[in-house]
Amino acid sequence: MNISAELTLLPLKNDFIPVIKKFIKSLRNSKLKVIENPLSTQVYGEYDIILNLLQSEIKKTFNENESIMILLKLVKGDKSDYKPDF
Repeated sequence: MNISAELTLLPLKNDFIPVIKKFIKSLRNSKLKVIENPLSTQVYGEYDIILNLLQSEIKKTFNENESIMILLKLVKGDKSDYKPDF
């Protein structure tokens, strides 16, 4: 089953950009479809692959940073080709 995941990583410190870049680069290295925008990062692919990847990358990021938050949305199906019709 394919899913779409949207993530927003929020390091709660002044020097937040390196943490976000490192996290996004780790997602890119997965060979999954990853799309970034200024507010979030979307990952598209197979359910088990995405959740296993997120579990390990979120745990690693949490272990490396004291104050950090992540917002996560999951949608059933690959919505990477979504085009608004309005």
